[in-house]
Amino acid sequence: MTGARPSAAEKRRAGERGSGSPGCAGRERRRGKGRGAAAEAAPGRKRRPELAAAAAAGSMSGAAGAGRALAALLLAASVLSAALLAPDLNQKKHVELKMDQALLLIHNELLGTSLTVYWNSESCYHCLYQVLVNVSRSGKPGKPSIAAVAVSTQHGSILRLNDTLEEREVCRLEYKFGEFGNYSLLVKHPNNGGNEISCDVVVNKDPIDSNLPVSIAFLIGLVLIIAISFLRLLLSLQDFNNWISKVINSRETDRLINSELGSPSRADPLVGDTQPEVWRPSAPPPRLRCVDTFRGIALILMVFVNYGGGKYWYFRHASWNGLTVADLVFPWFVFIMGSSIFLSMTSILQQGCSKFKLLGKIAWRSFLLICIGIVIVNPNYCLGPLSWDKVRIPGVLQRLGVTYFVVAVLELLFAKPVPENCASERSCSSLRDLTSSWPQWLFILLLESVWLSLTFFLPVPGCPTGYLGPGGIGDLGKYPNCTGGAAGYIDRVLLGDDHLYQHSSSAVLYHTEVAYDPEGILGTINSIVMAFLGVQAGKILLYYKDQTKDILIRFTAWCCILGLTSVALTKVSENEGFIPVNKNLWSISYVTTLSSFAFFILLVLYPIVDVRRLWTGTPFFYPGMNSILVYVGHEVFKNYFPFQWKLADNQSHKEHLTQNIVATALWVLIAYILYKKKVFLKI
Repeated sequence: MTGARPSAAEKRRAGERGSGSPGCAGRERRRGKGRGAAAEAAPGRKRRPELAAAAAAGSMSGAAGAGRALAALLLAASVLSAALLAPDLNQKKHVELKMDQALLLIHNELLGTSLTVYWNSESCYHCLYQVLVNVSRSGKPGKPSIAAVAVSTQHGSILRLNDTLEEREVCRLEYKFGEFGNYSLLVKHPNNGGNEISCDVVVNKDPIDSNLPVSIAFLIGLVLIIAISFLRLLLSLQDFNNWISKVINSRETDRLINSELGSPSRADPLVGDTQPEVWRPSAPPPRLRCVDTFRGIALILMVFVNYGGGKYWYFRHASWNGLTVADLVFPWFVFIMGSSIFLSMTSILQQGCSKFKLLGKIAWRSFLLICIGIVIVNPNYCLGPLSWDKVRIPGVLQRLGVTYFVVAVLELLFAKPVPENCASERSCSSLRDLTSSWPQWLFILLLESVWLSLTFFLPVPGCPTGYLGPGGIGDLGKYPNCTGGAAGYIDRVLLGDDHLYQHSSSAVLYHTEVAYDPEGILGTINSIVMAFLGVQAGKILLYYKDQTKDILIRFTAWCCILGLTSVALTKVSENEGFIPVNKNLWSISYVTTLSSFAFFILLVLYPIVDVRRLWTGTPFFYPGMNSILVYVGHEVFKNYFPFQWKLADNQSHKEHLTQNIVATALWVLIAYILYKKKVFLKI
């Protein structure tokens, strides 16, 4: 869309100037054949030889002169007709639109002025303008030259129109186009006859509401969750259970009738059991359901966006700085993994397991995560055997494996017994969850200082020190090969370009050409920090068990502290802060922002799910209990039926959204069935 392309009118004119009108050429050929046939028939007549020769010579010279005159006349007519019909042909040019595109017809009514139209996206920070289309000059008043082009509708567009010859700006405008809309950009002099030039956008055909399927799907899902939760609430009520039992149990009806008649001849099948077991309220869960529910929320969102998210831009990763829905899920998963590390490790140690044996389990699990991750990110079942020279090394599970190992070993080395009830101990400080972890905090702060030092002080050849940009056409194209700054440089030096992710999210908008892996080495440091903040959440839940107020106060404090830190680092700006929020870099502001959100989610989930039990976490609780199986399964089977099928309209958000929701729901169903059968994949 953003490449330099000549208009169809110029292509047609070039072809017509080079070879003439095809129709006219055909008529010339047919006429030539007619004259040849007449000449071939002439010798059949009986004439005097000398008169015949003279007549033939005269007729040949006359025919040649007439032919040249006719050919010149037809050539002039073809050129004139091409010049007159070119605007109409351009106007009828068909541009096949794809998702997130609109049709823009540029009408150039400026006599003697050819235009070059440049395009830029509002979300592309300090980017070079890209040539969108060239529009030839208008031939005569009232006959504009028209060029048709597809424009992006994902974000607002900035259009700049330049005089092609003089390279001066004619006009500039910003506009947000709608999907599959039809627009005209009228470039002309105002009616007052001045030298000013006006550029006005006119809507020829209204765009569709591409976000309507998302709104409908969200409302349907919300209604289903509310209905299921309300039904479970009813089933937990004693009176409602008794009424259901009376309705569905005919024996109970007979018993009541016989009791009223005074002849209880039948044994009461419900004596000694005032409530059927199926309706009995469930016992308190042995583990914190809010943790599994949060993990399930992150996992289901991860599956949905990995399957495509309906091809909506906000369900894809941000091109560089900023946040989308897709950028939320992985850090949340890392955060809740940190909480689980502390909760499970404390439980195992309390059961008498030795630290040495637990260290072996931690190392083995980390090794398995890394190995499974390398297999998943290097599929070769469709592309044939994969060369070792092209194996991608970083990945999601690989980062989880390294992060898990570092955080788990760190907690294991400094593990201390957890008091049964902090409130009953005078020696128990109100900040025990922090003070008991001072060695771990010291290590984490040391790690973060390493990240800051390498990011802002490591010299990168050809790039400014401390560069955090995307490279490519960003920063006015000054640093095209500096994508990611120090983070990208370290990966390319230690791992090699061929072992990194080759389709970075920055390539679409910023046209980056160097390999960059969002799960690279340097970003792993901040994922460790994120997991350790999750450990702190787990300590709060365990140290202040059954003290809801203390837990909520600490969750609120962490949420506010991390949020204010993000405000200071980013200056509440997507691109202008000291350290912007960036998922590709896993910047420290990205970690503090997402951790603040994570503490807020736990602040909401804990009282609702574990204290008041107003919601059981359904349906997210079930995938949260089988997270490894769901993640690995959705990656392996994502291209297989019924998780994917051929769509009737491949350019429809609605069809993609339906397919992705069905595929995600299938994994929720699979997790539910496995939960009921008590099948859990552990590594």
